[in-house]
Amino acid sequence: MAKGFREDFEVAVVGGGPVGAATALGLADAGRRVALIEQHRPQVNVGALGMDLRTLALSPASQALLANLSLWDGLKPTPYDAMRVWEERGTAAIRFAASDVGRAELGWMQEYGPLAQAAWRRLGEHPNAELIVGEAPSAVAPQREAVVIEVGARRLRAALLIAADGAQSRVREQLGVKAHARNTGQTALVSVVRTSSGHKGTAWQRFLHDGPLALLPGRDERTAALIWSQSPVAAARRLALEESDFCAELTRHSEACLGEICALDQRLTFPLSQSVAASFNPHPRVLLIGDAARTVHLMAGLGLNLGFEDVEGLLRRAQDASDLGAPGLWRAFARRRKARAQAIVRMLATLQGFYGVKQPAIQWLRNAGVRWVNDFAPFKRQIIIEAMGLGPLAGRLS
Repeated sequence: MAKGFREDFEVAVVGGGPVGAATALGLADAGRRVALIEQHRPQVNVGALGMDLRTLALSPASQALLANLSLWDGLKPTPYDAMRVWEERGTAAIRFAASDVGRAELGWMQEYGPLAQAAWRRLGEHPNAELIVGEAPSAVAPQREAVVIEVGARRLRAALLIAADGAQSRVREQLGVKAHARNTGQTALVSVVRTSSGHKGTAWQRFLHDGPLALLPGRDERTAALIWSQSPVAAARRLALEESDFCAELTRHSEACLGEICALDQRLTFPLSQSVAASFNPHPRVLLIGDAARTVHLMAGLGLNLGFEDVEGLLRRAQDASDLGAPGLWRAFARRRKARAQAIVRMLATLQGFYGVKQPAIQWLRNAGVRWVNDFAPFKRQIIIEAMGLGPLAGRLS
């Protein structure tokens, strides 16, 4: 195809992960002509213990979005109805329960590959969507009437460009949009483990001095996803341990909350950072969403849910717009989403620092506060509602 050939779309979405694919699908369902641009088709990477190592926490708000996109019924998520949070040198713990807010679940654990593939299957069959796979955009040029995107030999013209291409967003870089990063000083070590006791539908998180350790319900009762945030030095040491030694250390640091750690899948590590893009709407015809807009610490499992909040708010704002890149259309939306991102980044940084303090007086205050939160039902209920994405804060900032 000649380089100068122009193809028109209402929306071009760059990035085919769950956030980008959900955006493209929602807009296509609304009758918009959409191009989804992604270098690679999603794969299901099943490990030795039968699970994708990439496991996602989904809130009820995210579940509702996926149901509206006709994706939920084709998935096999693992529900959890309780969460227990405690710390290494503490005497108090918080237990959150779905029953506290009259629900059956706090959320669900979902493997990445099957979710991404489900969205792509629907997009591949959708009359309003085109999948452009194999290359990333080589150039993007926002103009007054449209954005021009060059992908391989193709030149696309879209009323709106949505960048959902991850933390290292190429679109964000091409547009010269800076991301203000906060170094957490931590590395995430992730895997899947087999345990001697069942998880009982509970997500377990213990704050250690160098970072939180989470064991999250897997697809069967004695399988759990491991997310262990720690110093880079500790992560490198634990990555090199023999499996039996690693399992013994994990059992000890988790206080055997799931019994003995009996088996371990492949271990992966990656650095943890928090960042917020300088602008989520750097041009009237460009939006940044998902990890292209912000990245947050894994400790609260908020990353994908914040991205799906972007999608839900975006689809709502797009409903009555005749021109999806009209000047000012996305200004308030982008401002609200950036404000929520900044608040979450500050909150998680504060939480990380608070749990990292070792002074006895601070530990005593921390335990007293934890005990108060656990015992004060109205406040705990509000925390649960906001974490589910169903509270007034999430609604005001989407």
